Amino acid sequence: MHILLGVTGCIAAYKACELLRELQKAGCEVSVVMTEHAQRFVGLDTFRALTEGRAHASLFHEADPIPHIHLAEQADAFVIAPATADVCAKLAGGIADDLLTSTALACTCPLFVAPAMNVHMYENLATQANLRTLAQRGIQVITPDSGYLACGEVGPGKLPDPKAIARFVLEAVEGNQRAGKSGSLRGRAVLITSGPTIEPIDPVRFISNRSSGKMGAALALAAVEAGAEVCVVSGPVNVAYDPRVKVIPVQTAEEMLKAAQEEFPQADVVICAAAVADMRPAHSASSKLKKGRDDDSLTCLELVENPDILSRLAREKRDDQVVVGFAAETEDALAHGRDKLHRKGADMLVVNDVAAHEVFGADTNTVAILTEADEVVLEELPKTEVARQVIEVSAELLS
Repeated sequence: MHILLGVTGCIAAYKACELLRELQKAGCEVSVVMTEHAQRFVGLDTFRALTEGRAHASLFHEADPIPHIHLAEQADAFVIAPATADVCAKLAGGIADDLLTSTALACTCPLFVAPAMNVHMYENLATQANLRTLAQRGIQVITPDSGYLACGEVGPGKLPDPKAIARFVLEAVEGNQRAGKSGSLRGRAVLITSGPTIEPIDPVRFISNRSSGKMGAALALAAVEAGAEVCVVSGPVNVAYDPRVKVIPVQTAEEMLKAAQEEFPQADVVICAAAVADMRPAHSASSKLKKGRDDDSLTCLELVENPDILSRLAREKRDDQVVVGFAAETEDALAHGRDKLHRKGADMLVVNDVAAHEVFGADTNTVAILTEADEVVLEELPKTEVARQVIEVSAELLS
């Protein structure tokens, strides 16, 4: 496997040497492209020594008039780690003014971006908008860690451990190579809703829930591995979706419904795994509600019901579509799940007993898969394995 490693001008550039070694230990051939500013932190000769000369920094090279094209063609994956705010902005804007950004624009292989920067730069609205744009285009944005930063600040913006980055990239690329060769959903389209919704009370307060999006991310990966083309409509989450997945970020239940309905006609399988807020404030204040001034609004919040996305889609489904729902129950999980399956009009319902097992944010899950004709209770499994079983049952229903 040939991995192209991009290094940009960040204090974390030294960690790229460790990442390179981790990829090499896994049997990968690694080439490096650097920005001019990256060389202020780690010299080009360092990477040339580590790669037997396969390190590049100039867009203009006498031996190769189009190095960005040839580097892009050779790569099975392109990993930019660390990625500065400047480079993320250039990638989002399609700017190609050096070897790294030109190569990224020419790449057709999976592209991974690991942002690393000051916490305020990372949280800036412009940076967050750029990262959302990259994710929507199928570029895998690897969420930075939180911790003590080089500038002395504490918060998100720290480059993850190189071993974790290498493991994530290799698993994603290997899954991509497996997908499409065979699979129960080869040639099919899968739509997934994932994560929570947030319903604003005012610009700083909102109603939401504890959904992490991990189950949705696992379902997306399982569907890709089964050969499907996957779209995820996702509420705000801190998980990384597979780079082969189209991601549509939303905030509220109404936004999620609108996005899901737009994608619904093209989908063969629809999986409603999002934890949609049941209610929302009837009115969202345009400015922050203040104690002493807005006490009536703060102490008595008028709520209205949100749209039931699962029911809406189930009512609209064609005979050649399969709609799957999720249910979180705290008592009589199977009985309530069976009732919900019929009431919502879904083809399958995945029931979580959240009283018996910590589901939100966990890496494992205990579920029952209910269909009209069957009932399968699974033992506690990793969410990735639960997702694979859900996808396989969905494929069986589709066929």
